Amino acid sequence: MNRFSYVLSLCLGSLFLVTGVAQGNERTSRLMDLVDIQGVRSNQLVGYGLVVGLDGSGDKTRQTKFTTQSLTNMLRQLGVQLPEGIDPNLKNVAAVSVTASLPSFSRPGQKIDITVSSIGDAGSLKGGTLLMTPLKGVDGNIYALAQGSVVVSGISVDGNSGSSLTVNVPTVGRIPDGAIVEREVPGSFADGGNIVMTLRNPGFSTARNIAAAIDKRFGEGTAQALDNASITVQAPQDPDQRVAYMAMMESMPIVVEKPPARVVINSRTGTVVMNEYVGVLPAAVSHGNLVVNIRESSNVSQPEGILNQGQTAITPNTDITMEEGGSHLFVLPESTSLQSVVDSLNRVGATPSDLMAVLQALKSAGALKAELIVI
Repeated sequence: MNRFSYVLSLCLGSLFLVTGVAQGNERTSRLMDLVDIQGVRSNQLVGYGLVVGLDGSGDKTRQTKFTTQSLTNMLRQLGVQLPEGIDPNLKNVAAVSVTASLPSFSRPGQKIDITVSSIGDAGSLKGGTLLMTPLKGVDGNIYALAQGSVVVSGISVDGNSGSSLTVNVPTVGRIPDGAIVEREVPGSFADGGNIVMTLRNPGFSTARNIAAAIDKRFGEGTAQALDNASITVQAPQDPDQRVAYMAMMESMPIVVEKPPARVVINSRTGTVVMNEYVGVLPAAVSHGNLVVNIRESSNVSQPEGILNQGQTAITPNTDITMEEGGSHLFVLPESTSLQSVVDSLNRVGATPSDLMAVLQALKSAGALKAELIVI
């Protein structure tokens, strides 16, 4: 019995006894929650198709000529020949892009979910049916065929006066199990050789902890940390043993080091997220609001007298006022916990949008003990 067969026979009995319970104040996570396996990955697919059966909310053929061309070509392949110069003037057809993610180790005959998105000027895809659409990979090969009824969560309503109401996005829908895999993507996992793990959040301490935990369980020298993001692990060549070997490592508890203190600001949505390691140094903050009101109105100048040859004139009138809210100087004490930082910032009374400016000013002043990331 070789080395790996011996190790597997010893560990299979305790496979389901592995837990991720932290010891003391240490935080642990499952190994497979921390890493990706080289050769085990999904692949993106894309295709172009037509959605039919729409209730007058399809593409307007005058603006989107490619929809008519695509429909004409499809009908020709089905044996229907349209006369030259005939414009179908369809309103129940929309040109769409179809996207999907092909999971690793997918086999022909399996079904995957797809997303359908309008690429023309269709108003809604609700109630439509996607016609058979080939999905291609980056290499140009067809890996799946998509077809089915589109499920749309959005709705759009238009009035005769031009008013409209839109909820969610009616021009994007999904088809659960809407594509059938026709070709599998070759992978390198079963080819033998060492297994390479890539950390999702690189860190030298976490990489070393993973290598040490694998060595402790399977023997010294089994794993080696190459850098802060990669760990190579010796693995058996036999596919069955290789799968069992990975199954035992999936639930191994790994001590996770504390992440760096970070503040993430989404400037588009006004969202601010801080992790628990953020702290502030003593600082004084003054924040005030500046409100500018602009009112536009029109004055009508009417010439006097019935026989006056003058013309009625409309002159614009603009009224601009500016108000600056009262601002107070607040002292932020030194804080080392997330709750105390939040309490201190709430004293400023800033809105989420204003809070982004306050945090950036604290960072520039050297009072924010965290990495500031703006996305």
